[in-house]
Amino acid sequence: MENEFLTALRQIATHPAARGLADDAALLDGLVITHDMLVEGVHFLGSDPPEDVAWKLVAVNLSDLAAKGAKPVAVLMGAGLHAQHDWNAAFAAGLGRACRAFDVALIGGDTVKMPDPGPKAFGLTAIGKAGEKTPARSGAKPGDRLIIAGNIGDAGLGLEMARGSAPIIPQLLNAYRRPTPLLALGQALASHVSAMMDVSDGLLIDAQRIAEASQVKITLHLEKIVISSSAQSLLGNGLEGRLRAATFGDDYALLAATSAIPQSLTESLTEIGAVSAGTGIELRWHGTAVPLPDKLGWLHG
Repeated sequence: MENEFLTALRQIATHPAARGLADDAALLDGLVITHDMLVEGVHFLGSDPPEDVAWKLVAVNLSDLAAKGAKPVAVLMGAGLHAQHDWNAAFAAGLGRACRAFDVALIGGDTVKMPDPGPKAFGLTAIGKAGEKTPARSGAKPGDRLIIAGNIGDAGLGLEMARGSAPIIPQLLNAYRRPTPLLALGQALASHVSAMMDVSDGLLIDAQRIAEASQVKITLHLEKIVISSSAQSLLGNGLEGRLRAATFGDDYALLAATSAIPQSLTESLTEIGAVSAGTGIELRWHGTAVPLPDKLGWLHG
């Protein structure tokens, strides 16, 4: 459904700023512009604290700016609300705290009353200043190294905890409810990479998106993926657990292809694969080929 709709939209979005609707953001007159939505029951749970929903709304959009190496400047918000005054007030307070934490200005938007019963829905447009280079998904080249900044799997386990299906570990629950966009690191990396995006739908599916956009093959070494000790306590450190982590979404790590890892950033980055001629992604576990799982990550429809 969504892919068909996007195909139709690409016939309209022919301006160069749109980048063919194949990237995380638009680039227009030195500004990087992105828009993401959060819908109750799809992107957050009805039981999630409203302050955390507001934080996540800002953070996931700023993560797209981080992947473009942009400095956040302002946001506009659209809010579809119910007549739940305490919830709405807490959401607004959380939005203010998130904007202050990330030093970004709320400059406008719109609010509407949603049909009841029905989900709450929020959209946010984030605007940032482009740096010297704004990497797309499509620049990876054979011979590049695949690098990542951030943990994989924490947020997916946190979602299970929020649903009540796993014992709560605060670090993991917080990774799901209050992700942190890697803004400073994205800005430092942008001029050194050939392609970059944030990992929002799962490491495997997002690596595949870079491969498709760049028309290359990406080989991922699963044993090299960074998994926190808290996540390992639940997933273990074997192949099955790492495949689970690599197909979870909501990580908001930065995934990039580069010909050389900048020396000043080596402590923040992990090399997890390689780019070569070909198509698609290939998985390896300590040198042995691993079949792709049926599900690579979160699919929107």
